[in-house]
Amino acid sequence: MNHFLQVVQIALRRPLWIVAIAVTALFVGVMWGGNITAIYPIVEVAFRGESLHYWIDLKIQECDEEIARLQEEIAAAGGTEADGPSADGLDREAGTSHRPVRSGQLSQLLVKRDWYLWLRPWILRLTPNDAFSTLLFILSLLLIGTVLKSVALVINSVLVARVAHQTVFELRRRFFAHVLRLELSKPGDEGVAHLMSRFTHDINCIYSGLSVLLGKMVREPLKMLACLVGAAWVCFPLLVFSLLVVPPAAWAIWKLGKLLKRANRRAMEEMAQLYGTLEEALRSLRVVKAYTMEPYERRRFHETSRRYLNKGMRIAVFDALTHPLTEILGMSIISLAMAAGAYLVLNEKTHLLGLTVSSRALTMPELVLFYALLVGAADPARRLSDIFASLQAAMAASDRVFAMLEREPEIKDRPLARRIPRHRRDLVFDHVWFSYTPDQPVLRDINLEIPFGETIVIVGASGSGKSTLLSLIPRFFDPNRGEIRLDGVPLPDIRLRSLRKQIGLVPQEPVLFNDTILNNIKYGSPQATDEQAIEAARAAHAHTFIEQLPQGYNTLLGPMGCGLSGGQRQRIALARAMLRDPAILILDEATSQIDVESEQLIHQALERFAQGRTTIIVTHRLNTIAMADRILLLSGGQIVGLGKHHELLEQCELYRRLFAGSMWELRAA
Repeated sequence: MNHFLQVVQIALRRPLWIVAIAVTALFVGVMWGGNITAIYPIVEVAFRGESLHYWIDLKIQECDEEIARLQEEIAAAGGTEADGPSADGLDREAGTSHRPVRSGQLSQLLVKRDWYLWLRPWILRLTPNDAFSTLLFILSLLLIGTVLKSVALVINSVLVARVAHQTVFELRRRFFAHVLRLELSKPGDEGVAHLMSRFTHDINCIYSGLSVLLGKMVREPLKMLACLVGAAWVCFPLLVFSLLVVPPAAWAIWKLGKLLKRANRRAMEEMAQLYGTLEEALRSLRVVKAYTMEPYERRRFHETSRRYLNKGMRIAVFDALTHPLTEILGMSIISLAMAAGAYLVLNEKTHLLGLTVSSRALTMPELVLFYALLVGAADPARRLSDIFASLQAAMAASDRVFAMLEREPEIKDRPLARRIPRHRRDLVFDHVWFSYTPDQPVLRDINLEIPFGETIVIVGASGSGKSTLLSLIPRFFDPNRGEIRLDGVPLPDIRLRSLRKQIGLVPQEPVLFNDTILNNIKYGSPQATDEQAIEAARAAHAHTFIEQLPQGYNTLLGPMGCGLSGGQRQRIALARAMLRDPAILILDEATSQIDVESEQLIHQALERFAQGRTTIIVTHRLNTIAMADRILLLSGGQIVGLGKHHELLEQCELYRRLFAGSMWELRAA
């Protein structure tokens, strides 16, 4: 509930809309109760063949007669007290003890008569003076009241939807911005599917819960309150007697709510697993088909879906229990009221179970109105039971969403982090250790100094830590031990934006967006001109195939650049890095999917582009090694060789074996 309250606090930042929601909800509630009270004049006046004119005069006359009777009784009681002790002293004592009760009744009657006297001129002026016309008049008022209530309900629903949408919009914005700040996933971390589940399914549950909270959870209690106030006006003690069953029923519903929230949380976790299974299967569809694993994927999806089905059925059972609970509660209230009311009216009693219920016997029209108001209060209670599951789901979803929002990123700027000028001196790894999981280091005691302007090529078997070493430079992760310095400044002391703006990265699997080729090249360099982007594409030898596309640089790529081959995607990613004009260029198997002829041309361009910048290349191709000033050989997360090609051939047995042919066919981790 605490996290859902934070969602409500976001909604409450729109006070004008909240006030408008409250006003329209109050109007709906008042009109709901007011429309039900129309049953009283219909039964009391119209169905008796009378008019409101006759009825108001009759009520004033009855009040006058009752007031006169009470005044006589009070006067008589006072007189007996003045006579002093007598043989009938017990009667005088009883009369004296009832004087405060009669005085209270007299005060109520005087207020009631004043109310009738104030109402009389309005009734005489505005209402007809015959029974049928009176009935039509009452029905017309009822219809007008219903129309006004419906208009207010529409306005209220629109306002609630607006506030809920704006709140969810703000929540999505925060969630997306926060996720972008989090570090890259490590083994065992929740993946994209879990984030997508929170971003879609969970936030949709929050929207539903917030809508019912601001909508029905405000309107329906007000409608219920209007009816209960009306019933209390008819006979307050009888209403209290009728509501005796509410506390135990409320306790049962509260316990059921806790079960519902727990069940919803587990169902959301299963939904995240379902997202993950679906994402993996669809992203790997080619591999699934190639290895004829369709039956396995179907079984896996079936098992995940079945678990979600079981969780969903558990929610359905708990949700279904709320309906009979509220129905039994409503029927119990009405049954108690009918039994007690019938006893009072049929027997013309004013006491129930020894307690005073009314100063006078209730009339049948008053009892009918009392029943109608209780039924009117029961209907909002039934509607509230319908939204119970939505609220519990919203609370569970809020816990999951805010668990992510409250997660602090491990990689962030230090309080005194600063911008630095363009890299011009060196990049130093000083006794760097790193592991994704404890006791399983991926990098072990890395000591490396890369002078500015050097081109260094990193080689090694799969899993040797090459890509992990590259990931530490832009601070995708921080070392567990040791320090990395750029121009003498530890990386955590440099603002992340300042550090990463100096880096151009081309990963092994290039990432393109569902946008035009031109915008993909300019991604990360939005200030660049179209001419500069085209020139970068020429340098990356991508211009020729781009020009051959139907719309050239304005060709819209599919998701992840699915409209291009792997080599074409790599060249566009390389053009993007070149356009950025980075001080540090990082290539992680960036030419692995390019044909030999294009690769030779790209190497020529890279040799020119590498001048005046630090270039770090992970590769397995021999012709790339020719570009290197030095070669770094990794094995088991350790540096086992560092030097020029001919030096490593002479000094390093592992390098000679890899050079002989075993290593160059492997793909980098």
